[in-house]
Amino acid sequence: MSSPQPPRTGPLRALVADLIDRHLRIVAAGERRVVGLCGPPGAGKSTAADLLVGLLRDAGILAAAAPMDGFHLSNHRLDARGTRSRKGAPETFDVAGFAALLRRIRDDRTETVHAPEYSRRLHEPIAAFHEITPETRVVVTEGNYLLLGDGGWERIRPLLDLVVYLDAPGDELAARLIRRHRATGSTAEQAAEWVRTVDLPNARTVARTRDRADLVWCPVEGNDRGAGAARWSRADASVRGPGPVP
Repeated sequence: MSSPQPPRTGPLRALVADLIDRHLRIVAAGERRVVGLCGPPGAGKSTAADLLVGLLRDAGILAAAAPMDGFHLSNHRLDARGTRSRKGAPETFDVAGFAALLRRIRDDRTETVHAPEYSRRLHEPIAAFHEITPETRVVVTEGNYLLLGDGGWERIRPLLDLVVYLDAPGDELAARLIRRHRATGSTAEQAAEWVRTVDLPNARTVARTRDRADLVWCPVEGNDRGAGAARWSRADASVRGPGPVP
């Protein structure tokens, strides 16, 4: 698509089902499509990704996830660089590694490819969490910076067949993000400070890329908000770690 379609509004489950019907229902044998879900932190990307993978599988289309957040730099590396206080900003990811994974997903159809996940319990990436087999027809990646045009991120957009931007008002995002940080053990003060100094500035950076998406969705609350938590729970169940570490 050359320009975004008019934004659509509705529960994520309905929007994802429409995406499948309009764009992903027919995937020819031997074809693979890589779909990106972009948007600011707290917009519902992980929820939408889990719904999309699940509904595709329900429709008989083998799908798998390969999230951008698996390419967070480790806390050790961030400490060495002095950038841990900005964790989540574009420069705190291994964008070259992410691009290499996407190229392999697109080009290597003979071997199983494994993709990392991010644990909100450890606040660290977990290697080889997701499995993309040669039979996988749709791979769903989600993250803040899929449409960013500099800092190495410009390599990502050409590797995606379709990018959907999830939009949300700033006040709504702030409330969601504070709840997320509180759920992983941060105090109310810590959560509010991190959202103010890190998450919302990153959200403004992401918002400037909105017009580069193929589709724009404005999700409203429905009965699907818990879907994204399932993937995080699966990741966190496989690890044991201390309390909150940004």
